[in-house]
Amino acid sequence: MSYVSEVIEKVAAKNPMQPEFLQTVKEVLESLEPVIEANPQYQKAAILERITEPERQVMFRVPWVDDNGKVQVNRGFRVQFSSALGPYKGGLRFAPNVNISIIKFLGFEQIFKNSLTGLPIGGGKGGADFDPNGKSDMEIMRFCQSFMTELFRHIGPNTDVPAGDLGVGGREIGYMMGQYKRIRDSYDGTLTGKGTVNGGLAGRAEATGYGIVFYAREMLAHFGETLEGKTCVVSGFGNVAWGTAKKLTELGAKVITISGPDGYILDEAGVSGEKIDYMLDLRNSGENICAPYADKFEGAKFFKGEKPWGVKADLYFPCATQNEIHVADAEKMIANGCRYLCEGANMPTTNEAIELLMKNNVVVGPSKAANAGGVACSCIEMAQNAEHLIFSEEDVYEKLEGIMVNIFKQSIAACEKYGLGNNLIAGANIAGFEKVANAMLAQGIV
Repeated sequence: MSYVSEVIEKVAAKNPMQPEFLQTVKEVLESLEPVIEANPQYQKAAILERITEPERQVMFRVPWVDDNGKVQVNRGFRVQFSSALGPYKGGLRFAPNVNISIIKFLGFEQIFKNSLTGLPIGGGKGGADFDPNGKSDMEIMRFCQSFMTELFRHIGPNTDVPAGDLGVGGREIGYMMGQYKRIRDSYDGTLTGKGTVNGGLAGRAEATGYGIVFYAREMLAHFGETLEGKTCVVSGFGNVAWGTAKKLTELGAKVITISGPDGYILDEAGVSGEKIDYMLDLRNSGENICAPYADKFEGAKFFKGEKPWGVKADLYFPCATQNEIHVADAEKMIANGCRYLCEGANMPTTNEAIELLMKNNVVVGPSKAANAGGVACSCIEMAQNAEHLIFSEEDVYEKLEGIMVNIFKQSIAACEKYGLGNNLIAGANIAGFEKVANAMLAQGIV
């Protein structure tokens, strides 16, 4: 049995009932086989055992009072996975399905994603099993304040810098920042994803989606193609899908779907102009459904309870949540002649579906590379706060584009170095891993 296989077995034995975490560990570690074989010092220093074990993980209760005066109790998490390259950096997710497995999978992915940006940030993630949908502003404020009352002791501008994620936008970050400032008596850059009035970064809301499209553009260019005239299937309708739709349209592509937990919208005329703006209204409604789009725009069709992966397109962009594409979905894409899939959400494709897609010559742009633009801009926000400066949207987009182009170049270079062909997943994993592993070696056994 290889060293990699032994570590995967050890991780599985130590972390039972954590399917999402074990899924990403298996996917990442198996792709690292050629690097481990070429660098025996990694095994000698137990790099894989150490990188798959969080440096610290915190779980805590979050009591709060709803609008009816009833006491509610949720569970909060913060997993600080790796500080080899810098302070822990990663978002906070508020969703009813949040558990330790999901937070650990997100935190583990964040290590390599942050490394790929080339910026000095480590990997972490956090959140709570709190559902913000249907809650009043006052309920969300009370929850965020209670959540931060515990979290504040574990974070800081040079220790751990949380940001937003699913269910956590500028409003939630603002409430948490207010409570942090109140407790710490410090106005610093401990939280990113803030509104611009609170020191947030101009253009941050679009950053993840824009970065995904910049990455997709580079991916197609590598194969002698452009986004111009391409038909795109996008899932989700939140920040990531919104930014993706905006930039795809700007670059001449046509987005024909969005989706939500209730089903998907097919708009063959294209999701553009005011339709993209309406995605913000859907997101801010608190209802978490996309069906109203079909009522508002003539010609749009709503498919209740379905996913858009059977719709024929040139490119597919899963931008909703983890594991939304299974083998059956991959089979539909392949039957429709799919050539490119660019992951917008974190780990949106199961390992089995990825294997099937790649066997059928579909090029997969992995999420840890393609959606790294969000955390890259979070780090730019950290710099803005530390220097007490304000960057313009133009500055931000220029920096973001440069980072995403470089991420693609790193991934392709790793593919060429280790003879991986067009396996961008392995290329991204290797490029991200090597920086972290070498930093760990330099810092000794810590």
